Amino acid sequence: MRRAVITGIGVVSPLGCDLKTVWGRLLAGQSGIRRITQFDVSKGYDSQIAGEVVEFDLDSFVGKKEQRRMDVFCHYAMGAAQLAMVDSGLDMTKEDPTRIGSNVSSGIGGLETLQNQHTVMMQKGPERCSPFMIPMMISNMASGLIAIKYNLQGPNYCTVSACASAAHSIGMAQRHIRYGEADVMLVGGAESAVCELSLAGFGNMRALSGRNAEPTRASRPFDRERDGFVIGEGAGVLVLEEYERAKARGAKIYCEVTGFGQSCDASHITAPMESGEAGARAMRLCMQDAGVNPEDVDYINAHGTSTPLNDKTETKVIKLAMGEAAARKVMISSTKSMTGHLLGAAAGIEAAICAMAITQGVIPPTINLENPDPDCDLDYTPNTARQTRVRTALKPSLGFGGHNVCLAFKAV
Repeated sequence: MRRAVITGIGVVSPLGCDLKTVWGRLLAGQSGIRRITQFDVSKGYDSQIAGEVVEFDLDSFVGKKEQRRMDVFCHYAMGAAQLAMVDSGLDMTKEDPTRIGSNVSSGIGGLETLQNQHTVMMQKGPERCSPFMIPMMISNMASGLIAIKYNLQGPNYCTVSACASAAHSIGMAQRHIRYGEADVMLVGGAESAVCELSLAGFGNMRALSGRNAEPTRASRPFDRERDGFVIGEGAGVLVLEEYERAKARGAKIYCEVTGFGQSCDASHITAPMESGEAGARAMRLCMQDAGVNPEDVDYINAHGTSTPLNDKTETKVIKLAMGEAAARKVMISSTKSMTGHLLGAAAGIEAAICAMAITQGVIPPTINLENPDPDCDLDYTPNTARQTRVRTALKPSLGFGGHNVCLAFKAV
């Protein structure tokens, strides 16, 4: 069977916009959460904090004219894709473009564009709406723009499954490479939902943290004082490549994507299945696909959103999938404690973190885990990074609508 490996990584995140910086800050337990600066949050918003991207030099990635025709989530996608392509060492002048594709997903797409253009229409009339409004806001446009920039003529689409979107994109790309439908895929996710409409919607669901006075301590997965997630923004793009061709061209290989499992709760539009059985089935299918047993797993980068329901349910999921003994042995962390929740882009960055944990032999911590929840009683690597050998890592993702995805990564 053909194998898919990661040969390039690009990240745009609240912790920085290059892999070395982001990794260093993760290991240091540094939070990228701060008070929102993009608009006035002082009136009417219960949650006033986010993981904003503040170190992104857009001009280095997108021309001035093109910038105005893209939503911010596409800005981030284009930046992360360029960083990943440079990291991979691929030379598109020497490649067959029909064998290279893209699936860079988004859970929400251009929500800020929709918000702003609706304001224009209501204040100035429909004739003043931008002719670029639709292509700016639709979720597939990040993948489309990346394909246009690099002339990628292979599989190109966008998986939209809320917070599991980027995980679905990576899993499906692995299959495209396995089945010989592509040799290289650019995959991951991009999101920019730090805007008034998003904050109002998530806030009125009572899904967001209200710890506004302590932004860096607000995202606290598995802690009994957690009160909701913190919105993050950014993009994580990986270059997935068929193993033999990557080896033949002397590419740097981070790790192999060995497993992909998926399932559906079919129970509630936002709350996870209380028993955790469907999420556990996705993890078991992933391990079966990867050919690993629960005791072989060294690290799990948890979905770990810092919401009351997710974290205790995810603990059940891990126990059900792995069995009590293996669940208590495996090391787990939620890096959303530092980046916030990047929604549809979350698994793009978190897959990159799994790859780095494998190559560097270090597990980043779950920060702000000060008062463990009795319902969350596993090893979540609290507050301090841990040096250890990581051969196999899992990345579960759980999305609104009951979407469950799990990915497996292994050292090569």
